[in-house]
Amino acid sequence: MDTDDEAGSGGTPWQRPQALLLNFFAAHLLGRSEAIYSGSLIDVLARVGVGEHAARSTLSRMTRRGLLERHRSGKRVYFGLTGYTVGVLEEGGHRVRQAVNRNWDGHWTVLGFSLPETRRADRHLLRSRLAWAGFGPLQNGLWITPRQVDIDQLLDGLDVSEHVKAFRATTLAPTDIQDMIAETWDLAELAEGYRGFLRRWDGAESTAREGDVLARQLLMHTEWTLLLRNDPGLPVEHLPADWPAVRAEHVFLRMRSALAPHAEREVEALVERLPLAQDEPARRPGRRTA
Repeated sequence: MDTDDEAGSGGTPWQRPQALLLNFFAAHLLGRSEAIYSGSLIDVLARVGVGEHAARSTLSRMTRRGLLERHRSGKRVYFGLTGYTVGVLEEGGHRVRQAVNRNWDGHWTVLGFSLPETRRADRHLLRSRLAWAGFGPLQNGLWITPRQVDIDQLLDGLDVSEHVKAFRATTLAPTDIQDMIAETWDLAELAEGYRGFLRRWDGAESTAREGDVLARQLLMHTEWTLLLRNDPGLPVEHLPADWPAVRAEHVFLRMRSALAPHAEREVEALVERLPLAQDEPARRPGRRTA
């Protein structure tokens, strides 16, 4: 299972159709027992420059992957969230509300592994999952993250448990945490992502009612959530004093509040919804394979 857009998609990641759709659903469908008409979703994506063919292909692909579920009413096709996608979006919403790690408890989740050369594919998948979960490579075969991670969930479906050791730990002298962080993660790349966000969105609250508010909300939310997906949640007290994620978080929260009511009105005028039975089962496909 994978919630990423296909590798060959054009544009920056936050302009890709699947990422845009997931963020639209998070803002305007999550928590509602409804599905949305396919034509409405095509219209939404058109506002951010996605053509009809790409939109339809993305909806079909997301359905095949178990991210969306088709519903029919007469001749119309509607799309709703699967149970798996609800979980992914709820987890993402939690991370959005805690973008900057100000309350680190001083513990690291540490995972070591050693896989034989004959299992190179499994090694690649494990590394991909570790990176997605916020781990960084401290040294060969030893990865760390400041997050508390459900290791059983992380390894689900990989069949590598006998080759893995995992534990929670604190650092001891002479380890310098700031140096260790700088050696393990590319802080310059992380910082540039937040600076790019600030260049696009800082000071834009004054124009929150102008132009296509829904398109702006969708682009901003998508860019922000993808920034957080690539951010391991490093403790802010061990980052440079001018760490741009702190200001970027303030800008995102202000812009979200400024755009939300106007975007919601646009959605209500644009989108056709299909109420679903409250007890209608949602398929819960297997977890992502990264």
